[in-house]
Amino acid sequence: MNTAVSRIHNNDYHAEDLTLPGQPWWSNLPEDFSRHADHFELDRWDRLRVGGTAAVDSMVRTGLAGAVGTVALPSLLNRKQLQQERRDMDFYTGFVEQGDPHAFFREPNRVARMAESPVDWFHFQPDDGEAVNLSFESTFEPVNPNLRDSYLSHKRNRTAWAQHWRHNDGPRPTLVVVHGFVADPYWLNTRFLALPWFFKHGYDVLLYTMPFHGRRQGKHSPFSGSGFFSHGISHINEAFAQTIHDLRIFLNWLRARGVPRLGVTGISLGGYTSSLLSCIDEDLDFVIPNVPVVSLMDLMITWWPLNIPVRSAMNRQGMDLKAMRHVTGMHSALTWPSKVPPERRLIVGGAGDRFVPPKQVWLLHEHWRQCRVHWFPGNHLVHLDQGRYLREMLAFMEETA
Repeated sequence: MNTAVSRIHNNDYHAEDLTLPGQPWWSNLPEDFSRHADHFELDRWDRLRVGGTAAVDSMVRTGLAGAVGTVALPSLLNRKQLQQERRDMDFYTGFVEQGDPHAFFREPNRVARMAESPVDWFHFQPDDGEAVNLSFESTFEPVNPNLRDSYLSHKRNRTAWAQHWRHNDGPRPTLVVVHGFVADPYWLNTRFLALPWFFKHGYDVLLYTMPFHGRRQGKHSPFSGSGFFSHGISHINEAFAQTIHDLRIFLNWLRARGVPRLGVTGISLGGYTSSLLSCIDEDLDFVIPNVPVVSLMDLMITWWPLNIPVRSAMNRQGMDLKAMRHVTGMHSALTWPSKVPPERRLIVGGAGDRFVPPKQVWLLHEHWRQCRVHWFPGNHLVHLDQGRYLREMLAFMEETA
């Protein structure tokens, strides 16, 4: 079922006759997929809005790609690390070949204690409830034993964090929010997604902090999230394993408290995560990925100037794009079926997005089939007509009750 967003319909989008490839998608998706143009059939006013916001996205993306490339450069130039990652390729692709996401994303261990602490004074403070910070010592162990010592050496990352808003007469149905890359501040996500509005409509809210972001970043981290992508592909794979591991512990804790319904949304990298979570957690009531990434490698090879050292590292490893998609395929939602029924999935995409081009959103929509998609006439950072899709989100969440 396709849904109109603003005045843009899913049928208005064309991806130069690209068709969804059969599995394995990492081999069958054209290598030039990222170069295919996105095209919407829009009226003049929406063309101006989409074109203008797309230009802004391209400039900001270049700056972020430069920052990521700078922190990732040492690992991309480290011959010994590249050789080890090449040897580890079969280790990671083996999990993809098993056909079961739980082989890599293992059931989390029980947590002895969930700690609560007050939120900062400038964070949201509900009138008819409370907001607290939640934390626990993560029991995550890297899947690849070769990375155990190096991964666990990031001590601040071994504490998981989230902020929880709950009503006095709770527990209530809960919206779980996963932030985007570098965009972890609770106050930012609170305002950007109008989360107090959802709270006032009866939903508790949990804002999850991804590994290597916020309080989980190292003391000498140049920016929040830099540690997620600065230590090589194997480290990225393990970071996603921990992302899902720790997030599931928060979900299990909420369910143990009697939360009647749980759904998840996320922005950008958080959209990637929420889509992936829907392939692993069988009890989600809804999933709403917002401007979601679906193939990280197809982004990395196009984000100038990050793509220069990435392609150089690939060449020195003797690996092409299909091989890199394969070795990271276990954490793409394109690899697995979603366990959330189609009528409980809603995808939000930006027609002018140049961080995550519409073709990536289109791939997820085609993979999920018959789910709703909501296009807005804006970019990755500026969501024009956002009020419309927020109202659509709320109505959709109510429908799934």
